[in-house]
Amino acid sequence: MAYDVLLHPQVDEFLTAADEKTERICRQNLGYLADNPHPSSGRGDKEKLPVDGQVRYRMHIGRTWTAFYDIYEDRDEVRVLEITDIDDAHKRYGD
Repeated sequence: MAYDVLLHPQVDEFLTAADEKTERICRQNLGYLADNPHPSSGRGDKEKLPVDGQVRYRMHIGRTWTAFYDIYEDRDEVRVLEITDIDDAHKRYGD
């Protein structure tokens, strides 16, 4: 089963403003979510955890960025909500 990977407008803005290498690496990694967005399967360092008081999924992209996303099984969709610096993301886990 393949999922549609949808980007929040702020994620799209981030990628558009990023340098060419960052955009390429981020888009490539986000593309892995289409095959399997669940932790412990498929490609990518993914985990389900509390972020800012809500259960979210996260994917580390390289050693620099973290993408937060939700999975909508009933629609076969993954919605990427945010890409942030990995250090800032680590501070938000468990809130």
